[in-house]
Amino acid sequence: MSSEKASSSENIVSQKYDRCLADLLVKAGVGFSVGVVASVILFRRRTWPIALSTGFGIGAAYADCDRSFNPARISGTRIISQTDESK
Repeated sequence: MSSEKASSSENIVSQKYDRCLADLLVKAGVGFSVGVVASVILFRRRTWPIALSTGFGIGAAYADCDRSFNPARISGTRIISQTDESK
């Protein structure tokens, strides 16, 4: 028996979703924090910097997650099919 376990596709998808959720929480939290600091220091306690920077964090996390699930969207990536590989 080999010491490595074969990962099922369900486990791989589950791990990707977990990474995406963790990434979303971290980037949205950082964006929120930057927005609060900018709001207090630069914009006289207005709320729009908080919403804007949190939205940027969520958008960045969404883009990373999209690339994780669909690697063909990464610029410069070429998908080689099985028939092309044998030539």
